[in-house]
Amino acid sequence: MKLSANTILITGATSGIGLELALQLLALKNTVIITGRDASKLQKIAMDHPDFHGIQSDVNDPQAIASLYQTVVQRFPGLNVLINNAGIMRKINLQDAGGDLKDISLEIETNLMGPIRMVKQFLPLLIAQPSAAIVNVSSGLAFSPFPISPIYCATKAGIHSFTQSLRVQLKNTKIKVFELAPPATDTPLQGAFTAADLKGAPMMGLKKMVTVAIGGLRKDKPEILPGLSKVLRAGSRIAPNIMVKAASGPVETMLTETKV
Repeated sequence: MKLSANTILITGATSGIGLELALQLLALKNTVIITGRDASKLQKIAMDHPDFHGIQSDVNDPQAIASLYQTVVQRFPGLNVLINNAGIMRKINLQDAGGDLKDISLEIETNLMGPIRMVKQFLPLLIAQPSAAIVNVSSGLAFSPFPISPIYCATKAGIHSFTQSLRVQLKNTKIKVFELAPPATDTPLQGAFTAADLKGAPMMGLKKMVTVAIGGLRKDKPEILPGLSKVLRAGSRIAPNIMVKAASGPVETMLTETKV
């Protein structure tokens, strides 16, 4: 994939992987559009990095996606790369009697429905370009779950499956379809977890992970598996039960705190 002179839209780009992708892709002489729900964060980033084009948008809201599309068509008709990065990860106890039925699906709306809706909405514009790409950010946990975060892992497994199907459906177009499956990475996404939850799991540095990801795009790797993500995928095939058991320790502590 050519990594310069593109017009790139990145969702969830006000922090973490999305922001670092934006920074590194901007340095490669691309036009970079960043989106996020928090207008104040977008404004601060715009002050620090005036070359970014920030647009407030929420991937949870189909109407916001439609509005974003109209704005992009008018202002950036040459958009040729869509990076679906927006995501949230939470520790969820399914036995907690205080759980809310609407809240339980929040990760599904953001992590799974958001990218699906973005792809559906932006396909006409991407197909119209001489060359284009879609990058869906899943996770190493798409292959082997972390049971303390059951909804997050299910959504990332869904993104993995969706991306495989999307790649087949777009095989006769000029759109390349990539999946980026990061391992545990040092980002704000990890803020919901304690050190005990993570059990000393090694964190890949953010800049290094994104550098590897961009290298994978440059080499046209359909599935980009930085760091330990390769281990998670291999382990899920060779010894899936062992992999799940190894990641299940934090659930025991959580269950002792269950509100019935």
